[in-house]
Amino acid sequence: MNTQGKVFKYPDNVDTDVIIPARYLNTSNAEELALHCMEDIDTEFVKNVQAGDIMVAGWNFGCGSSREHAPLVIKTCKTGCVIAKSFARIFYRNAINIGLPILECEAAAEEIQAGDHVSVDFDTGLITDHTTNKTYQAQPFPPFIQNIIKKGGLLASLKEGN
Repeated sequence: MNTQGKVFKYPDNVDTDVIIPARYLNTSNAEELALHCMEDIDTEFVKNVQAGDIMVAGWNFGCGSSREHAPLVIKTCKTGCVIAKSFARIFYRNAINIGLPILECEAAAEEIQAGDHVSVDFDTGLITDHTTNKTYQAQPFPPFIQNIIKKGGLLASLKEGN
């Protein structure tokens, strides 16, 4: 499983209320919610994101509330992956549960810039910045977690019986 796309870059401590502002949580429709993904920090994100594009962020991405809406709207925007220096624990778990690919890689998150063209090989954890011709090595998920993500999340993988 791989993804490639343009990078959207964000700072440290992007919380779940920035990813999907609470004022929109009067619906559970993921498509409606996704229309507001990142709007308080990046008003152009939803207009410009394309399938496979990659979010790169600093430390503690997804901190704040435990709502699954945050990784869900990122996935619904067809974002291919989130690379960060670190993730808040509950966001990390929720991302796996809903099938959003994420990778922790401090060097990649530090050096990759907005607008760079990046590809990710989830099987190996290899991150390639095609703009700078640099590669980074993230720790790939073990096969059973890769399987959960490939099947679209925990519930989907349980329905299929792994």
